[in-house]
Parts: sequence; structure tokens; C-alpha cells
Amino acid sequence: MLDLQFIRENIETVRSACRDKRASVDLDGLLGMDRERREAIQKADQLKAERNRASEEIARMKKEKQDASGRIAAMKAVGDEIKGLDERIRNIEGSMHDLLIHIPNIPHASCPVGGPEANRIVKEWGKLPEFDFKVQPHWDIGPALGLVDFDRGSRLSGSNFVAYFGMGARLERGLINFMIDLHVQKHGYREVWVPAVVRREMMFGTGQLPKLEEDMYHCGKDDLFLIPTAEVPVTNLHREEIFDGAKLPVRYTAYTPCFRREAGSYGSDTRGLVRVHQFDKVEMVKFVKPETSYDELENLLGNAEDVLQALGIPYRVLSLATGDMSFAAAKCYDIEAWAPGLGRWLEVSSCSNFEDFQARRMNIRYRPEKSGKTEFVHTLNGSGLALPRTMIAILENFQTDEGTVIVPEPLRPYLGVSELKPGT
Repeated sequence: MLDLQFIRENIETVRSACRDKRASVDLDGLLGMDRERREAIQKADQLKAERNRASEEIARMKKEKQDASGRIAAMKAVGDEIKGLDERIRNIEGSMHDLLIHIPNIPHASCPVGGPEANRIVKEWGKLPEFDFKVQPHWDIGPALGLVDFDRGSRLSGSNFVAYFGMGARLERGLINFMIDLHVQKHGYREVWVPAVVRREMMFGTGQLPKLEEDMYHCGKDDLFLIPTAEVPVTNLHREEIFDGAKLPVRYTAYTPCFRREAGSYGSDTRGLVRVHQFDKVEMVKFVKPETSYDELENLLGNAEDVLQALGIPYRVLSLATGDMSFAAAKCYDIEAWAPGLGRWLEVSSCSNFEDFQARRMNIRYRPEKSGKTEFVHTLNGSGLALPRTMIAILENFQTDEGTVIVPEPLRPYLGVSELKPGT
């Protein structure tokens, strides 16, 4: 969340951010409450100082055997007024907090302004495959090879859940292991394994709550949420902590299952693996010094690109416009892989810099020097990658005219085969 003093001193910047991110927040109301609160605090402080002086005077009067009943009665009235002011301050602060948590992060100056139509392509990699046969979508290829069963998945849990069989399950597991190994061995991340359910305050810390609560799976009895991404538990690993600045950056990678209701998602995206309610994902999370965070974002993007380049999947990188960016992000790149069977680009990764927005919510700081004043870290995360659409890209880009799928070279040690055939 944004610092209140920053909002006071940069109100037009905050107004612009709310407008560009399509957020409606009563900023004038917030500033009005802030003035009222500060006036109440000033009045309460004056009365408390008066009460302290009176207490000393009453003690002296009692010591000198003087009648202090009048002063005591007057101070009781002052005490009641202070109590009323303190209650008023608490109520104002509660109302202010309800507004503050709905103010989005400030977009970086380099972000395009507008909705999804303003997203800017900043990079393209790989040659789109050409086929001399009719290209099949993954929802035909997968079941034909016995890799994925959409009907049985839906039978177990409802629409948009899937079940993998045989080499389909092994391909899923192989992709996860390949990505984790790449990020650990080549990119220098430390692997972590985290819970798939978290407390409400963890979801608030990374910015999913309150805005996206309707899109989350909630366990009401325990007030726990199934995680929508490993970003939530991994970033919260260091909540309420102070890093030694000499040890930054800290980089983690994690595999988790992810759960999203995908409320409001209709049309062709509900078919196949394009938009499912439970999916696997490998995540990368960074805690860095503010002055390095945008260099770290470019590095993070490169780490995600390495996965697709190793697999030989064509992709493009988009710099997201302000109206298409997440509530908490200051800048975000989307990586989209080419799916020839669908004839479209599919997002497989989002790489974001949140600056100190999440860190303020979680109170994650660092000390530049052992004796120095603490500062908030900058947090970043990126998918490295999301599995369902990566699976789509593999099945559709590497299909053959015989109905088989060529396994990308880096995955062959994990699968033990070079081609996916019926019955494998």
C-alpha cells in the first residue's frame, strides 16, 4: 500500500494512478479524514499535556494539605474529553484504512497508459511453425494420445478441472522439475516448498485482498484461502522481518498447485487447458534493494524467457498498460507463447515489480548498514512458468502429421522418451 505522507504530498500523482488503473477511490474524503484526524490528535495531545501538568499540581496541593477537589473534577472532565477524542481518532483511522487499502500502486513512468489495447509488444522470439497438415488443438491431441482427460477431471470436481494420465502426468511433472532445476542451477534461485493454504493476512499482504476475494477459493471454517499463486506464501515468508542489506538480493523459486475460481471467464477460454481452476506453476520471487529493482525485473524476465527458449517455443513479451496491470504492480511484463492449434498467443508468465507496495503491507524491511535506518525492500515475482498453457504450447507446436508430439530436447531426460505416442 502507499505511504500516507506520500499521498498527501503527491495527491495528483495518486489521482492519475487511480484513473489509469481504473480504480475508484474517494481521495478527497481520505484527505478530509486525514485533516480531521490530525486536528483531533493535536487537540488530544494538548489536553494530555494539560492533564499531566494538572496531575503534578494536584499532587503538590495534596502534599500541602490543600483542597484539590475542584482540580480533580476539572481533570475528570478533561479525561472524558481525551477518551472521546481517542475513540474518534480510532474510528477515523479505521475509515481511512478502508480507503487506503483500495488505492492501487503507482504505475512506473515507462508503462503504456490505457487498457489491454494499449499493451506494447517489446520483444518476439522464435519462428512460428509451419505445417503441411491440418493443425489440431490441444483438446484433441491430448485425449487422443491418452495424456489428459477432461471429462473425468470434471466428473471429479466440476467444470474446468482436468486429470492427466500416463505420459501426460509425467510431462507435467517433468516440466516442473526442469523449470525448478533451471532456476536453481542456472539462475541462482533457492528452492522453497510452502503450504498451499494461507491465512487472510497473507493474501492481503501481496495485494490479492480485498479486491480479488471473489476469485479465490475460501475455506470459511478456518478462514484460510487456497493459494492463487506461490507468490502469496513465498513473499510472506519474510513478513515482519528485517534483512541484512549485505545479503540482498534474496531469490526464491517454488512449485505449488494454484487455485482460482476464474469468475466471469466464459467463451472459448473455458475449453481445454486455457483456463482451469486448479493448475501447477513454478514461481520466482525476489527481495531486492530499491535502487536495483528495475534491473532485477529485466533479469527476472530473462529467467522466464530462458524456459521457453530452452524448449524452443515461440513467444512474445508485452509491456502491460496501466489498465491491464494488477492492483499491486508498478510495472509488469507478460510473456505469451504461440499456440498454433488455437491460432493465438497465450500468457504463460507475468513478471512484475511491486516496488515497496507489498513490503509495506507485510512490513518487510532491510538495513542498508548495521547502524543505518531501515527501509522497505522492493519485491518482484514472475511465473517461471505456468504449466497448463506451457503444456498447450508443447502439444500444439510439436505435433506431427502422424498424430504424435515430439518431446523438446531438455525434457527428454525427465520423460525417458523423445516422442509422445498413443498409449504411452
